[in-house]
Amino acid sequence: MVPTVFLRTVEGLELAGGTAARPFGRLTAPATPIDRLRDAVAGIDWAPDLGTQIGSRSWWRGLVTCTALCVTTLWLAPGIRPITGTAPAPLTGTAWEEQRAQTITPLAWGADTGRRMAANDLVAPLAQAPERPMVELSATMGQGDRLASVLQRAGVGRSDARAAADLVAGAVDADAIPSGTRLALTLGRRPNRSVARPLDKLSFRARFDLALTLERTANGLSMTRQPIAVDATPLRIQGLVGASLYRSARAAGAPAKAVESYIKALATRLSIGRDVAAADSFDLIVERERAATGEVRLGQLLFAGLDRGAKSIQLVRFEGERGRADWFDAKGQTERRGFMGMPVAGRITSSYGRRMHPLLGFMRMHKGLDIGAPYGAPIYAVLDGVVQFAGRSGGYGNLVKLRHAGGVASAYGHMSRFAVRSGTRVRQGQVIGYVGSTGISTGPHVHWEVWKNGQVVNPKSITFANVAQLSGERLRAFKRQVATLRTVKPGV
Repeated sequence: MVPTVFLRTVEGLELAGGTAARPFGRLTAPATPIDRLRDAVAGIDWAPDLGTQIGSRSWWRGLVTCTALCVTTLWLAPGIRPITGTAPAPLTGTAWEEQRAQTITPLAWGADTGRRMAANDLVAPLAQAPERPMVELSATMGQGDRLASVLQRAGVGRSDARAAADLVAGAVDADAIPSGTRLALTLGRRPNRSVARPLDKLSFRARFDLALTLERTANGLSMTRQPIAVDATPLRIQGLVGASLYRSARAAGAPAKAVESYIKALATRLSIGRDVAAADSFDLIVERERAATGEVRLGQLLFAGLDRGAKSIQLVRFEGERGRADWFDAKGQTERRGFMGMPVAGRITSSYGRRMHPLLGFMRMHKGLDIGAPYGAPIYAVLDGVVQFAGRSGGYGNLVKLRHAGGVASAYGHMSRFAVRSGTRVRQGQVIGYVGSTGISTGPHVHWEVWKNGQVVNPKSITFANVAQLSGERLRAFKRQVATLRTVKPGV
């Protein structure tokens, strides 16, 4: 027996299954012509993109739509009717002049700025604008400038400039006025425009402890000296080394140049990276001048101390027998130890020892170091000495040879030009020549050789030690200076 399935509908029961006379589900009413027309119109795109499919049926349909909308808009537009207004009466006389002075018009049409009354017959025009009765100016002394030249550039007449310079020269050395000094000038009234204004007043700071003022009187220029009280108590700075000696000293208030001098002074007695610990204490004394007007000027480093417990170091800057300032310990003895520094700022391109010659093409002994550097870079003497030779020397090109103390000699080859002559005494760090590529060379560099008792040695292996001892009156003066520096209190 085959089961029969019925579905309940609004109209009653319907037969479901493959044998049903009607389809599954509710029957829908057939579409009317109006419904089909509505569906067809809804599927039409009346406003297509006129930039694409140009010439197609949809494009023409969009063009027709756009044209129809434009025509409809123009047809329905109400139009713009002009608004009738009353024109104001034209301005005349004084009202016109005041209005013209306040309007924004081109200068060619006689425009003015601000609200001013127009000139009338009572106004007498001036041939030229009157000058101010006095002019206040300021000038600055440049490097190598003379006072008279600076005054003339500022507008002072030649006679007044020379008179002012002569007065100043009677009080201070005019050539010693530091560059950057500001000059305050007051120029007075002149009889006509063909001459320079007279110098009525000049004031400036000639020295750190002296200010000068020049003023015009009935008898000409007169000068007034104004001394400035200056306190010359040095500045003492102390603190712990910590992670970085340089950073700790700078954080404590020491100037950068003083810290650099301090580290260089200590480097003559110990190794900064190996011998200085974080728990050590640094001690610096720097020259300081404090003016009564509030300015402070710091000078050179006077004292360099390092507290390392049992191995403390105390160095004092003092002028030695040769007139050269150096670092002495508390006993008046100076000792400089260390390795030779590099004669030029560059990199080592060829080391000491046997090598394949880059030009000759065979193995040979390289008796020095080749240091590559830019052409024309300065070459410095590594130690104090005397120029033994300066000239051309075969494959070395332009060569300078120095003779140092302790049987040490050094030579510098391939120079482009010399800065010293034979027989000249040079100091450590003095420029003796410039980098070049003369002789047998593949490029700009310095060939640096060192001899010890006549034997060629590796420049990196040479150490030096210079010892000097003060005596007599200089030793007594040194001890007085040490006693004075020890009384300086930190932070005062």
